[in-house]
Amino acid sequence: MRHIIAILIENEAGALSRVVGLFSARGYNIESLTVAPTDDPSLSRITIVARGTDRVIEQIIKQLNKLIDVVKLLDLSEGPHIEREMMLIKVKASTQTQREEVKRLADIFGGDILDVTSSSYTIELTDSGDKIDAFIEALSEHKILETVRSGVSGIARGDLILHV
Repeated sequence: MRHIIAILIENEAGALSRVVGLFSARGYNIESLTVAPTDDPSLSRITIVARGTDRVIEQIIKQLNKLIDVVKLLDLSEGPHIEREMMLIKVKASTQTQREEVKRLADIFGGDILDVTSSSYTIELTDSGDKIDAFIEALSEHKILETVRSGVSGIARGDLILHV
């Protein structure tokens, strides 16, 4: 099962390395990892997407809680949450027909064209991973030149917060 684990961690050198090291030392795979400072400059928020049985995820959470740098964590998958991913994608668009079709698809999916050259469009799309996958599939008739995805960022819905 897929789990999204949000972690508040001390914003100091080596803290992220210790979290990632915990996963690799135990043979757990990280599907997605995002990290950035929070509104409190002494803390960073890490969002990790991992797959595993409930038992494996429980072990991961127990091990994460033992790390000295971890202030607080939350398995967002246990309740209602919002998740988003951002993608930048560069697509060949050298003919008028290609340009019109790529622009139409970007509009349908709510993407923004950030850069236009004589031979390509660069599009930004922020949505769920499924919608981003569907956009890539819709572009399959076009030559995708480059793709960059941010990984999942997530937040619990309602009153549940990850805060010190």
